[in-house]
Amino acid sequence: MSSLSALDGPRIKARDESGRPYETIRIDRLTPVIGAEISGVDLAAPTNHQMDEIHRALAEHLVIFFRDQHMSQQQHLDFGRRFGELHLHPAAPHEPGHPELMVIKADENSLRANGEGWHSDVSCDEYPPMGSILYIKECPPAGGDTLFASMYAAYDALSDRMKAYLEGLTAEHSGEHVYRGMFAKEGVADKASYPRAEHPVVRRHPVTGRRALYVNRGFTTRILGIPRDESDGILRYLYEHMENPLFQCRFRWQPNSVAFWDNRCAQHRAMWDYWPHRRYGNRVTVKGERPV
Repeated sequence: MSSLSALDGPRIKARDESGRPYETIRIDRLTPVIGAEISGVDLAAPTNHQMDEIHRALAEHLVIFFRDQHMSQQQHLDFGRRFGELHLHPAAPHEPGHPELMVIKADENSLRANGEGWHSDVSCDEYPPMGSILYIKECPPAGGDTLFASMYAAYDALSDRMKAYLEGLTAEHSGEHVYRGMFAKEGVADKASYPRAEHPVVRRHPVTGRRALYVNRGFTTRILGIPRDESDGILRYLYEHMENPLFQCRFRWQPNSVAFWDNRCAQHRAMWDYWPHRRYGNRVTVKGERPV
């Protein structure tokens, strides 16, 4: 019999979001806390009713997946625009003539792959992305999965004392150390400066009203208003806490698959375990609001 008590780790309560049935799409949940695969919809030409249900599914499941999709670049952009104004990445290469269409590529010549560490996309922006829509067209024969983690679940699992400590704290997010020199091999010149912003450590989701942790290994540099060593210690604890597998789902890509995640309440990490094989696709990112 285990000697561990219930206080030795987080207890995750599954949220039942299935009270109202979906009428035009099918939902298959990946885990009780995050992720769902959606079928029965063509993203190149979704109906208005399907779009309403996709909005709802994203709010309920944080990241949603679609397989066997065949979108042109313009259809990919059009689908993203149905969720809001599109975000322009401050550093990454894009498809010719489409600055909103980010290139996601890794092959035998790459020194790195997009999104290898846990992060929320471009959280260093003053108005960071609401959501990201990644359409992968070419996959390696094995590997290349993406992990997603619920920042709702990570926040909910904190002790009441830690929640009280974090309430009202603000953190600095910077793109300078992330982006400078990152895309030089792809022929992208560095800019004079990269975004920097200050965001609450705990943010409230504008749609669901739920609280979520909003710091990440990729962009967060420090918590403001407390000593640097205290900030380092708290951030280290939060990063380790939020990477608990209990908060995660894992998506295995196939050609022509789409993942759509909510950056306001989820983080992700791409696995680069397929070198020297190739992975290629595009990402459309929807602009968000200032975190509060």
